[in-house]
Amino acid sequence: MSMNKPYLVDAIIGNSAFLASLGRNGRMYRLWWPNIDTPQHVDAIRTGIKLGSNDLTWFDSEAHGWTHEASYMKRTNIYTITARSEQLPVVVDSQHFAIPEHDVIVRSYTFTNISEKPVSFDFVMHSSFYVGDSPLFNTTFFHEASDALIHYRHRYFFALSGANACAKFQAGADWDTARKADLNGNPIDMSPDGAMSWQIDELAPGASVSVPIYMAAGHNEPEALHQLSLAKSRTAHEWAEDTVRYWNSYVDAATPCPSKEADIIKLYERSVLMFKLMSDDKTGSIIAAPEFDEHFSRCGGYSFCWGRDAAFITAAFDRAGLSELSDRFYAWTLSAQSPDGSWQQRHYHDGSLAPSWGLQIDEGASILWGMWQHYSETQDHGFAAKVWPSVERGARFLVSFIDDETSLPKPSIDLWEERNASHTYSSAAVYGGLTAAASFAKLADREDLTAEWSAAAAQISAAIVAQHWNEDRGCFYRGINLAVSSERYERELAAGNSGHIEELTKGYKKHRLDYDSIIDVSLLGVSVPFNAVDADHEYMARTADAIEAALTVPEIGGILRYEDDIYAGGNSWILTTLWLAHYRIQTGKLDDARRLIRWAIDHRTESGLLPEQIDKHTGDTAWVVPLTWSHAMFVLAIFMLADAEAAELNVAEASSATL
Repeated sequence: MSMNKPYLVDAIIGNSAFLASLGRNGRMYRLWWPNIDTPQHVDAIRTGIKLGSNDLTWFDSEAHGWTHEASYMKRTNIYTITARSEQLPVVVDSQHFAIPEHDVIVRSYTFTNISEKPVSFDFVMHSSFYVGDSPLFNTTFFHEASDALIHYRHRYFFALSGANACAKFQAGADWDTARKADLNGNPIDMSPDGAMSWQIDELAPGASVSVPIYMAAGHNEPEALHQLSLAKSRTAHEWAEDTVRYWNSYVDAATPCPSKEADIIKLYERSVLMFKLMSDDKTGSIIAAPEFDEHFSRCGGYSFCWGRDAAFITAAFDRAGLSELSDRFYAWTLSAQSPDGSWQQRHYHDGSLAPSWGLQIDEGASILWGMWQHYSETQDHGFAAKVWPSVERGARFLVSFIDDETSLPKPSIDLWEERNASHTYSSAAVYGGLTAAASFAKLADREDLTAEWSAAAAQISAAIVAQHWNEDRGCFYRGINLAVSSERYERELAAGNSGHIEELTKGYKKHRLDYDSIIDVSLLGVSVPFNAVDADHEYMARTADAIEAALTVPEIGGILRYEDDIYAGGNSWILTTLWLAHYRIQTGKLDDARRLIRWAIDHRTESGLLPEQIDKHTGDTAWVVPLTWSHAMFVLAIFMLADAEAAELNVAEASSATL
């Protein structure tokens, strides 16, 4: 069938083994299993009804004027949708969720006759599976004993069946056939498509009827059918009640929200719930976001694990009381570390190297920093002992990557994955990684390594202050030794800038400008979180003010990544805005931080998820839903703010007592 998939989705459901993305109209766009990063199995799954001789109307279509109300059920990952049309006599309420700890998704539809006459109709589901990310060599067949349509390819089998027996089915049903609901009973087809229908006769005025659909997965036919049988052993209502209890208990077990504001509590709980879906049950790895650009038409993909993102995310896990997820993640990092001690740009969830465009030195440095943050939160000496060999290899690699002449890390790719230089943010991350490693070394009674790594970190801190300050702009340089094209190099030198040409292997050359003077929000990372330069240092204060002045979007607010950013249109980012909030909290400007946090809350999606970007003109969601890093920065911000407010209160009480 091959649907044109949207870049933006409205909801995700899952259980850390299943992950699915949905529209608010009920269409399922993507489905991952048994890992949440890859492979993806669905082209599209749609549902609709056919009344009388009319063609079927899909609930997700604009025909017949369907409107939708959609939201998550409070404190759960159950997504509910109400679809209605003024032209049709039936209102459709549906629930969509994965059963925790089982390989089953439930999509339960309840039809209510809102007319004054009995209504008969066919309910139709069309399923198009690209099993294993491919439209090739899929097979669809009807399993009569289970009343199930099975889609499979290689080691992935998906069994779809209703709690009620279907009236008709067709393996290989194309789009038009499904639309006409004229299914011919073909039992098997080497095709990705299939359809089933259920007949509802004489539904009385005001009456309702439910048709739950179960989607079960397995690595072979018996496994999928076993999961399907398990699903059918209980009602959809019972599974929903169990799932509500599971997610309510999960939220209850987390650290309570540090704020009493209702909308902060709601977004905090949504973040806690979303974190679980972004953490892979099989491996412990964490995805940046559910993939939405599988053909890499506008970006390099998001369904991978970045050590940098994950370090911020696990810090948020720990503040939220989800330390088990952090434990599992850092156990996974041991499998992803390269033999030389580095961690590369990003990885698949099995630890293997994902598509990459070069070393980003901040990735491995962030993992070391994150490990220490996790240990500081849990004080788990067993964890420290387990990761110590990896920490030692990682720190030795960082030291080997330091340029003897500058005392800074050598050039690598920046955190935005766009340019090669000795970036200020990357240097700060290495400072953070080496400081963390030195702390681990002290625990391991390796005073020699503690001294060596602490000294290397101190040299980086001093070099950032000495070499990266740009007095002309009142801000740290984004980096030094910036690689550019030969054409830009010549233009910049003609304009009075300085640079040099680096000799490479086999006679190649790389043109480098001595300084990158673009104002970039990541410069905040120099102090928050890595503390390479104290947040109260004059240079940091001026840098933060320069960032706010240069990067605040005039029309809608929020903070850009950097000057002249063009990615996805060049918009405000949630995480960058919250990053500035982190800095303002660190320096005691709590009202400024509250304003920035409020902006992020006000720009969540209808379903309460935080995207990556907000359109700079309209204020609408612009790119990637949800972004795990965005939610992490929100969780960190509200805990930082609560800590600062508590500290202010203690000072005030102490002062009052003195008076």
